[in-house]
Amino acid sequence: PILAMALACHVRRLAGAYTRIGGGAGLRLPGARGALAAWPQRVWCSSTAGDGADDAEAKVEQALSPDGEQKTEGWGEIVPRGAGADTPQGRSIPTPPSVLVIPATRRPIMPGFTTAITVTNPAIIKAIADLGHRDTPHVGVFLRKGGEPPDSWESKELDVTADDLHQVGTFVQIMQAIPAHGGRGVNVVINGHRRITMEEVLNREAPIQVKVQHWAATPSGPGATSESAQAYANEAMSTLKELVAVSPLFREQMSQIQEMLQRIDMRDTSRLADFAAGMTSASGDELQEVLEEANVEKRLQMVIELLRKELEIARLQVKINTQMEDKMNKSQREFLLREQLKQIKKELGLETDDKEALTQRMKERLTGKNVPEDIQKVIDEELEKLTGLEKNSSEFNVSRNYLEWLTYMPWGITSTDNFDLGKAREALDTTHYGLSDVKKRIMEFIAVGKLHGSVQGKIICLVGPPGVGKTSVGKSIASALDREFYRFSVGGLSDVSEIKGHRRTYVGAMPGKPVQCLKHTQTCNPVILIDEIDKLSRGIQGDPASALLELLDPGQNGTFVDHYLDVPLDLSKVLFICTANVMDTIPGPLQDRFEIIRLSGYDQPEKVEIAQKHIIPSKLKEAGLDGHQPGAEIDHAAVESLIRWYCREAGVRNLEKHISQICRKLALEAVEAEEKGNEASLTVTADNLSDYVGKQVFTSDRLYGDEQPPGVVMGLAWTAMGGSALYIEGVDFRG
Repeated sequence: PILAMALACHVRRLAGAYTRIGGGAGLRLPGARGALAAWPQRVWCSSTAGDGADDAEAKVEQALSPDGEQKTEGWGEIVPRGAGADTPQGRSIPTPPSVLVIPATRRPIMPGFTTAITVTNPAIIKAIADLGHRDTPHVGVFLRKGGEPPDSWESKELDVTADDLHQVGTFVQIMQAIPAHGGRGVNVVINGHRRITMEEVLNREAPIQVKVQHWAATPSGPGATSESAQAYANEAMSTLKELVAVSPLFREQMSQIQEMLQRIDMRDTSRLADFAAGMTSASGDELQEVLEEANVEKRLQMVIELLRKELEIARLQVKINTQMEDKMNKSQREFLLREQLKQIKKELGLETDDKEALTQRMKERLTGKNVPEDIQKVIDEELEKLTGLEKNSSEFNVSRNYLEWLTYMPWGITSTDNFDLGKAREALDTTHYGLSDVKKRIMEFIAVGKLHGSVQGKIICLVGPPGVGKTSVGKSIASALDREFYRFSVGGLSDVSEIKGHRRTYVGAMPGKPVQCLKHTQTCNPVILIDEIDKLSRGIQGDPASALLELLDPGQNGTFVDHYLDVPLDLSKVLFICTANVMDTIPGPLQDRFEIIRLSGYDQPEKVEIAQKHIIPSKLKEAGLDGHQPGAEIDHAAVESLIRWYCREAGVRNLEKHISQICRKLALEAVEAEEKGNEASLTVTADNLSDYVGKQVFTSDRLYGDEQPPGVVMGLAWTAMGGSALYIEGVDFRG
């Protein structure tokens, strides 16, 4: 109510007509010992109307002379209309030599403005009450030095002294005083009239009394009537009108403010400057500088600077609001269109509710699958639970993910095995040369499967040194049987959850690798290759080797239970193939479940054939030498020398690296010769082999040549890398 009354008084004052609103009961405050009990609640303010209309709250009286000016009594000074110099009874506003001081902590009071301030100091409240008894409701308001107040405004007012105040303040009239909310102080509505300067301090402590000098309230001050001042006034008025039109703070009262702007006399540059400064949201120090400036032209310059700063802030605010509104409007528009589209599709039967569509998709995934009865019961119960959950709840997402995995499982879907021995032999010969014993063992395995009708119940473990083709043999077996192939490595694995899955209560829970394999292959009988099974680890998450006992046991994997799915899975139709370099690190119970096939490695003739038929053509193609440089080749003697003096390991992985190195250097020679316009010789022989792969790693086959000295015999050491020939020498020691 106080702010609304202050705004109404401010609007009426700027309109130019004087009225009086009187009446009301006395005010009594416990903190002031009843000193305000006789304070009349009178309000003097301006009004835009001069018709003398009465309402339920106040009686409005016309108080202006016909010419718009009124002569003050006792001071010999003409006060213009709207300068706030007259009382409702026609008495001129006095210019007392000393005034009571009310400190302002945030902003100074500009002349011509009506506002409300809170007074909490009991001494000041008592002094204001005394002014009410003497019917002299005029005080001086001075801004406190030091900028913005702390969180406790009351402590600022209680501790203030005359030395803490600026020298220039405002002579104001108290229009109304009512208790503050909660009984903490008094809300005082004041109306600023003119500037005053503090000349002498009569009482430094509260209530502060000072001797003041009153500034003239006429537009005849320094620089007030010059042409430049008028130009500044026009610029200030134009900027102020633009600010009112742009700023959202004044948009609701735009019509009233524009009417006030139209009624301001452009010749009264001093009043225009004060009005424009008070309209801004400038800081207290900036407004104090405007208040202290006596030269009206300089004052207008300062006000224009404040107005332009305020205008930039208002434009930025409008820009931000526009961006936010556009974003909100776009989001709302998209939301409405989606809702309308959803309703249209629902009416046409093209789409149902989100939950209904979700459950319908899950049921469609189960079409054509032979789901076991107990698992179908679990799925139905979970679907019923899903329909009753809130879509945005965490339990909804957990149940949805669980159903996604259950419905994606290939229940009852199997691929037809191909037991054609000719095709199996062709698949093995295409990818591997030699390994006759291994191929024969695999052919026996397939032949037994053909007679038996399936190859289930067998767990194959391929053991051999690195680079002999264990993984590729597993792929060839899957290709020969026309089964889907899935590989995962357990080297360094120490978490049982990778095999058995996580509990659904965990965040980010997932099934184990076997379940992920079934979802990926979409068959119940794929070939699963478990690589590096001899390098399993053990940690605080459990022992994966023990978890594999159930998975790789033909008598138990028919009812394998994953922790995430928590339903039995039939993995008995899956063909498990494991690979290992050594058997020593594999636990004994796990070895008992394997049918071990050993890959011992390749001898030199086999390596030469593998290099000529497989490795060299593929590496030339990777280096870009097969089509652009048809003359690039590595002859037979170079391959033999490379195997004999550089690559003696059991596998062909190191041989493949050396051939790749040779092909890269041949590619460099070809490009350099092409840039120079020459023809390069791209044939690698045994004589120039060292130019491509460096010096020989091995210099001889035998340490002692053809004949061994007495006391020396040759032995053979077997390792996971293949093995090596050793010479063992006997030494005679005298006892």
